[in-house]
Amino acid sequence: MKVVALVSGGKDSCYAMMKAIHYGHEIVALANLMPLDDSVDELDSYMYQTVGHQIIVRHQELGYKETQGDEVEDLFILLREVKKKIPSVTAVSSGAIASDYQRLRVESVCSRLGLVSLAYLWKQDQSLLLQEMVNILNLMFHLCLKVAAMGLDPAKHLGKELAFLTAYLHKLKELYGINVCGEGGEYETLTLDCPLFSNARIVLDEHQVVMHSSDAIAPVGILHPLSFHLENKVDVQYLKSKDNIHEICTQKPGSVYEVHDSLEGCEATYKPLDCRADAMDGIEHKFNISRTNNKGTFSLSFWLQDSCNGLQKDLRIVLGKIESQLLDLGFGWENVLYIHLYIDDMNKFSEANETYVKFIRQEKCPFGVPSRSTVQMPLIESGFSSAYIEVLVSNNKNKKVLHVQSISCWAPSCIGPYSQATLHEGLLHMAGQLGLDPPTMNLCQGGPDVELEQALKNSEAVAKCYNCSISTSAIAFVIYCSKRTSSSERFNIQEKQETILRQMKISHLQETDTYKGLDPLFLYVLVPDLPKRACVEIKPILYVEDGTDTVPEALTERSRSETPSHYWGFKPENWHDSCVQKCLVSGKICAIILHITSELSTKICFDSQPADNVNNGRYSLPKAYMDKISKFCIYLLDKVMTDNDFTWEGIMSLRFYIPESLQMSVQLLQPMFSNALFELSEMSHKKFKNGEEPIFSIVPVIGAGKSASSMDDVVTCELLARKY
Repeated sequence: MKVVALVSGGKDSCYAMMKAIHYGHEIVALANLMPLDDSVDELDSYMYQTVGHQIIVRHQELGYKETQGDEVEDLFILLREVKKKIPSVTAVSSGAIASDYQRLRVESVCSRLGLVSLAYLWKQDQSLLLQEMVNILNLMFHLCLKVAAMGLDPAKHLGKELAFLTAYLHKLKELYGINVCGEGGEYETLTLDCPLFSNARIVLDEHQVVMHSSDAIAPVGILHPLSFHLENKVDVQYLKSKDNIHEICTQKPGSVYEVHDSLEGCEATYKPLDCRADAMDGIEHKFNISRTNNKGTFSLSFWLQDSCNGLQKDLRIVLGKIESQLLDLGFGWENVLYIHLYIDDMNKFSEANETYVKFIRQEKCPFGVPSRSTVQMPLIESGFSSAYIEVLVSNNKNKKVLHVQSISCWAPSCIGPYSQATLHEGLLHMAGQLGLDPPTMNLCQGGPDVELEQALKNSEAVAKCYNCSISTSAIAFVIYCSKRTSSSERFNIQEKQETILRQMKISHLQETDTYKGLDPLFLYVLVPDLPKRACVEIKPILYVEDGTDTVPEALTERSRSETPSHYWGFKPENWHDSCVQKCLVSGKICAIILHITSELSTKICFDSQPADNVNNGRYSLPKAYMDKISKFCIYLLDKVMTDNDFTWEGIMSLRFYIPESLQMSVQLLQPMFSNALFELSEMSHKKFKNGEEPIFSIVPVIGAGKSASSMDDVVTCELLARKY
């Protein structure tokens, strides 16, 4: 991409440019904001690393909305002018390392102008990053321009090279917890030489030290340059490096423009997408709707019963119906925590996103857009419409959303209307993670197991933002595998996952020295296709106790003394345990996965003929068999929940994964499971709500199972419940 780099003259913006070039981008312009009055040295700004001016009107909340007069609008004006002068510019480079305040505002401006934010220093370990910046070819020469932290003395440290101060900065980190890269305003730098400067280096001739504050604990001093000159470089061979930071300044220098502070015409440059849903084409559509009974957090599922419109139109109608349903409940998209987007053709993924963004975006979700996973499913073959959506809805908006849109080395960006993760009442719902290389946003090469390894690393990077680890806090992993993967490749995927999670867990527990961690559930699902033609997509759910000092208790076995009723003639058998995976956390969260294989279905239907006939490569299963299997699933789910003191009213989500090869449509399957739930309600006198809307979702798949190499379940049940 052609990039305009935001530069302050300091180390971070210069090194961010070098990283952008390393990853194949081209710097075509530099942009700098400066104070109007050069005589004033200290700039009271959270946004820009500069000195000399004080901004009075400033929007200081973490999230940013367009605010006339705010300092962020100066950046908008500047970058808008860059786009006018250089229309080929598509990205912006900045040196943000840890400041959400700065990153979110750069992302907001980029979004308004249709630009991509590049933040290659974001979330990097500051100690390692500082060492990189100081040591890169032993050439980067940084002058300490400002000090403002405990332990830093203007008389001793102003004007010193950063390499000279590195050891001392690390000592101050141990003593006082300062940011060694100066992210907390501890110090600022001026880069006098680096590999970007191909023709000359800057030599400072004269300067003066200005004391801004003589505080005894943390005095603030500024080195004010008075005069300087450029010194030609005789030998430029040192520019060639393994990091490819060469030939970066071979182009003829361009012009320098001064952009004046004016908001005139801003509205004409940015037109937000029409937030109104398109007209529903005047047709009375029939929808299939399901909803769980949990009063705090519940699932809603929607698909069209009369679909023949194609993906884009089906998706528009379904999203419009969800929006209408949320409004009827007194909610909006800001109440949605997570979205499962199932589509029938991944070739139309861009069309799906184009429609999706008309309904779900930041303006409608001031607390953060929901996280999302997108997979292709055999929808049409199983009687669904082209688009099928399940949303997880909360009756409150108390959530912590991570939405990083900048491309960085940290984790894959979410350049779009969905977030990396959403934390709500202790449950961290993470977006589907692909094996993307974060700085390039390309799939890792080397096969499915390499993609899997990178997807786990990406998931761990997200988890660390919430001070947890996927190796110790995960409740469940759903691993989607593309049908393009062979059985041997899927075996390698599972083996790799077990190895990596084990290594992560050992490392994490050594660092934190806390509890042993949870034993997560694993569900492998075989699907037709994934975004970017990926082989693997991981969807973790984590438990993160938010705001309390208690440590989650991992409960693996807990039985009640009551003898469960023998519904439908089923009674406890030893082999039932082989069907069940469960994870219980602190008596609050219950996750269950049931696996009904062909072998187990024969035991369930022991009084019938074996159901292993194959017809043209597709398994056939008599309706009576599936009817009995559906009752067994409900019976066993009820037993596990009852044994652990959970109820059907506490279910947040319940899915039944059915292989398309069974040739059973959703129109046939849904009444079976609904009837089983109704009969259980009648027999048990529990009287849980089971009205017109089912409390579960039917999800068609190619295959599913607890093992990646044998995804041959006849039915797989995935349940998540909680107590309030």
